[in-house]
Amino acid sequence: MDLADLQQRLRAFAAARQWQPYHTPKNLAMALMVEAAELQELFQWLTPEESQQLTADAAQKERVGEEMADVLLYLLQLADHTGVDLRDAVERKLVKNAIKHPVPLAGAASVD
Repeated sequence: MDLADLQQRLRAFAAARQWQPYHTPKNLAMALMVEAAELQELFQWLTPEESQQLTADAAQKERVGEEMADVLLYLLQLADHTGVDLRDAVERKLVKNAIKHPVPLAGAASVD
């Protein structure tokens, strides 16, 4: 997946519809949260076991995929409009997470 290409395609899509005035960081962040809530709604009230089996059904898998795509597309647009390099941000965050959450020492109690 070429993130820069996707961002360019999203820019062109918005420009063709004259949506640029509405694509502010604030609005994109709010739209991202709406789409994340729509994704969450698919899992709402399911037991942990049911949530793990939801995408076994092809139609449900399609719905989950569509909502996940919406979240990703808004995130890419938000990154584009704020000048955040997502690849770089992800790499930095993975390093920080590894420091914050080191691998437990052998023989140490683990949380399952």
